[in-house]
Amino acid sequence: MPSGRPDGRGAPGRSSQKISTAHRLLPSPGSTAARIGESPGWNFVRQRAIGNWDLTSSRGSKLQIPATQISAAQITGAQIATTRILIAGDVMLDRYWFGDVERISPEAPVPVVHVTREEYRLGGAGNVALNVASLGAQAALMSIVGEDDAAARLRALLHDAGIEPLLESDPTLPTTVKLRVSGRAQQLIRLDFEHAPGTHVLDRKLARFRTLLDRFDAVLLSDYGKGSLAHVQAMIALAREAGKPVLIDPKDGDYTRYRGATVITPNRAEFELAAGRCDSEAELEQRAETMRRDLALDAVLVTRSHEGMSLFDDEGHLRVPAAAREVFDVTGAGDTVIATLATLIASGMPLRDAVGIANRAAGIVVGRFGTTAIAYEDLFS
Repeated sequence: MPSGRPDGRGAPGRSSQKISTAHRLLPSPGSTAARIGESPGWNFVRQRAIGNWDLTSSRGSKLQIPATQISAAQITGAQIATTRILIAGDVMLDRYWFGDVERISPEAPVPVVHVTREEYRLGGAGNVALNVASLGAQAALMSIVGEDDAAARLRALLHDAGIEPLLESDPTLPTTVKLRVSGRAQQLIRLDFEHAPGTHVLDRKLARFRTLLDRFDAVLLSDYGKGSLAHVQAMIALAREAGKPVLIDPKDGDYTRYRGATVITPNRAEFELAAGRCDSEAELEQRAETMRRDLALDAVLVTRSHEGMSLFDDEGHLRVPAAAREVFDVTGAGDTVIATLATLIASGMPLRDAVGIANRAAGIVVGRFGTTAIAYEDLFS
């Protein structure tokens, strides 16, 4: 779902008792406790035995946060390396044909591309997983593919990127492929090959999701509307019950299927499709707060292209100006934003700090051609 997305890092030495909304998002083991404070719907608990925070929701779920990470202003590579992210959603193979354009076809008023180079890249949820792995975290991708050449290429790309493949195969399903044809550094056409998966393979994937949750620190659901997240409500409920933060890149206009998620990250057009047109900042804030309340979401992050980002959480509206110097290609920018957010949050960074870093990441990738991954050094060097 293409979208366009200052450094918001907090100062070191922040009091460990000043816990922001985002801190509820971070899982870790816990022990015996004594309550020290409260927030609407959440009880903040100090873990005396091993020095952890334990956050218990009025909705019944429980998340724990390592106390040593609460005031982290910049997450280290070593912290990220131990972070485990489960990415589930619609994976696709991005296929690129590059060539020269010297003439117009005599058959129709279209350019003739002499193809000189071909590339294959991870697309959709695969690009999200690639961004997570490129940042240095442990990424696993759960999706549905066919048993064809495209699936074989996807598996090879996942192996090369160090991403654990948790792919369910359906021999009757062609793997989703997006073919982009470019000439003179301009995309001329895109061809999509896709089919929705059947019920039996979806049920198999959900059963596997349930058994794997305990292995991961956060769940990221990348919805491209291709059908592999048909059980998204059950997946959210299972993850939250297990104490895992759930970040979602949504699709289409019905967000009720994402009820109970931790964070959703629509772009401005997607948000307005779901919430209604916003003619002012006040109207945007009102609609975002209504969405948070009605869908029991912890936060809504609206990416706003050249206007930057708007985060809506319990602390209010945080505006982050755009970081891009030059926009060359917005393909995959939304993937980069949510991958960066999930990695940083699960590694211990407060959500409001992570948004500033994710905004910087988006500003970098829109200056590159095609889907591309961001590295830790891009953000923290």
